[in-house]
Amino acid sequence: MCCCAHILNLIVKDGLGVVKDGVEKIRDSVAYWIATPKRLEKFQDTAKQLRIPCTKKLSLDCPTRWNSTYKMLDVAISYKDVFSRLKQRETQYSCFPSDSQWEFAKEVCKRLAIFNDITEMISGTKYPNANFYFPQICEIKMTLSEWVNSPNEVIQNMAEKMLQKFDSYWSVIHVIMGVAIVLDPRYKMELLEFYFESIYPIDFFSQVNRIQNLCYDLVSEYQAKKHQDSTSSFESQDVVSDGKSKLCDYDRYIERKKRARTSSMKTKLDHYLEEEVLPRSSDFDILMWWKLNELKYPTLQAIARDVLAILISTIASESAFSIGGQILTPHRSRLHYTIEALMCSKSWLWNSENAGSRSIEESTFTDEIESDDEGGSLVSNITQCLQD
Repeated sequence: MCCCAHILNLIVKDGLGVVKDGVEKIRDSVAYWIATPKRLEKFQDTAKQLRIPCTKKLSLDCPTRWNSTYKMLDVAISYKDVFSRLKQRETQYSCFPSDSQWEFAKEVCKRLAIFNDITEMISGTKYPNANFYFPQICEIKMTLSEWVNSPNEVIQNMAEKMLQKFDSYWSVIHVIMGVAIVLDPRYKMELLEFYFESIYPIDFFSQVNRIQNLCYDLVSEYQAKKHQDSTSSFESQDVVSDGKSKLCDYDRYIERKKRARTSSMKTKLDHYLEEEVLPRSSDFDILMWWKLNELKYPTLQAIARDVLAILISTIASESAFSIGGQILTPHRSRLHYTIEALMCSKSWLWNSENAGSRSIEESTFTDEIESDDEGGSLVSNITQCLQD
């Protein structure tokens, strides 16, 4: 199964491709005020005069990290009054966004925040179990469906693009994720029905039955495998006893009667689903719950052990937003062409010569470039010197 953080990354990328031109003025404004230390200082002084806490750092977005666009907009929106005041004072500042552009930026930022929060939630070093993902993916599905009906045509187009990408993955993963949520004693079929009622208003019952039938099929499959293992055990005992035991046929007879009796009665899955759901709590350990209930639900415990072991995210959160490595960011693309050429050459030469290993001096230089890429102080100073 694909990494869910990566899936969200691809979905948001498609959406941002539609709205990128709509936030260009804000991007230009941020670039203008972080271009030189003097301008940045003037921006901070104006914020202090307006008594706006200057706790957030202005930064440009990067094409390989979609959450950087969200952060750029989020910070810029909080300093809207500062940009407005500087527009009155600075005659050279000609890229001030209009009111409609600010409103559009707020709409985009509000929508990106949902994906940002969910990506951070499902990624990291401690990977959540498969049952954790289902509510998040259902929320995204319902949210995108709402955005399609937005009065803003650009938001509408963005949502349609994202929903198209989302559905291509949803059709593959929602079934096994549904099984995982059924195996969560806090939700069982209830959460499935709660979400599917909104997601599938027309074929709600068929979609719910599809996952429920899959659960029954899994129970039958695991029970058949268990019976096969026990039969093999009987046969091996026959070989060892060399035909001396006359009760082996009796053992098989009892096994057949047990299976026949089980098929005519309610299965353990039925009993499990009929029990009341457990109270929802953030510190609930689902793996420990199934371990403690192994004797009560042996087959379901075996299924839960396999299904809940599925990793929904295989990358750390700092990588979940990235779609590239050492490439030119938009901030770097604003540099003098000589600096761009040097940075490209550095990357190519270091990769070929060192095969991933770098000296301390090289690492320090790269770290300085990377750390200053958002603030723009180091690269802006170099560019300013070349222009002068």
